[in-house]
Amino acid sequence: MARLMRAALFSEFGGPEVVSVQRIPVPEPGPDEVRIKVEAAAMNHLDLWVRRGLPVETPMPHIGGADVAGVVEAVGEGVQGVPLGTRVVVDPSLGYSWYEGQNRGDSFDEPKFRLLGEHTQGGFAEYVVVPGANLLELPEGFPAHEAAAAGLVFVTAWRGLMTRGGLKAGERVLITGASGGVGTAAVQIAKMAGAHVYAVTSGRDNTRRVRALGADVVYDRKKVEFSREVWRDTGKKGVDLVFDSVGEAIWEQCLRATGVGGRLVTYGATTGARGSTEIRVVFWKQLSILGTTMGTPAEFRKVMRLVFDGRLSPVISEVIPLDEARRAHELLESGEVFGKLVLAP
Repeated sequence: MARLMRAALFSEFGGPEVVSVQRIPVPEPGPDEVRIKVEAAAMNHLDLWVRRGLPVETPMPHIGGADVAGVVEAVGEGVQGVPLGTRVVVDPSLGYSWYEGQNRGDSFDEPKFRLLGEHTQGGFAEYVVVPGANLLELPEGFPAHEAAAAGLVFVTAWRGLMTRGGLKAGERVLITGASGGVGTAAVQIAKMAGAHVYAVTSGRDNTRRVRALGADVVYDRKKVEFSREVWRDTGKKGVDLVFDSVGEAIWEQCLRATGVGGRLVTYGATTGARGSTEIRVVFWKQLSILGTTMGTPAEFRKVMRLVFDGRLSPVISEVIPLDEARRAHELLESGEVFGKLVLAP
């Protein structure tokens, strides 16, 4: 008789109501795969988008969850150097051929980027199967919920700010959506890099919390027009780099806040994907608009080592039992979460 496990899944697209916890067979690892006994799996806005329906092939019934930490319980054929019982965090990116092509200067004709919990079954369950090559061993005693909460958001922020954005010490950077998972990671990385950090969030409590993370200046977008405030606070110079995931609702403000020769790095479009661009602003300021998402295996390992060393720390709003996965979706969808939500089986 097949072993069963609990998993938070959905069989149709829709709101949080489609999510339920059911008992399904424990997955078996195939060649080059391992099975992880999940200790913690963090939520991302990606989980909301996948649940609502994206223009990608989603396996149904679907288990979300890209960020996973746990214990290696079984290994498939061909996996070497991964002892059973090893505590690990999983790099959620499953395809890097286009990153490798970029490094060689090759074309981007057929990107192969895939993500755990989006294109495959994810970690909102008691067990998950992942590629053996995507494991990073946890230091002894490092909490699983902190490792899970760090992975996707810190590698995204690192690549966006440091690799794509080329952030340097002494530069001015504006981080929007600063109370979210990537935003809270980005504030910390930017300060560690020696930048002067301007941040945008909403509400008095979030403003205080973002400032406590190290942001030098924090704007409440519900009270001020932040691009005007940035222009004033920088002596009409603007910022060198804008790091944005909000998209449509504030796209024009992001462009206005950027100084001459500045860069705007976009990694999301939570309010819509059709931002209006004043083309004259782009050529008159000689701006660079750059896209980014996730990061390479080397970037994942680099930034996670900084987390393990305590130089960067994920902000966790709440650790929620797996059986309350629907509530976790509702909380994240409300837009009131500061940092990360983590599910624990």
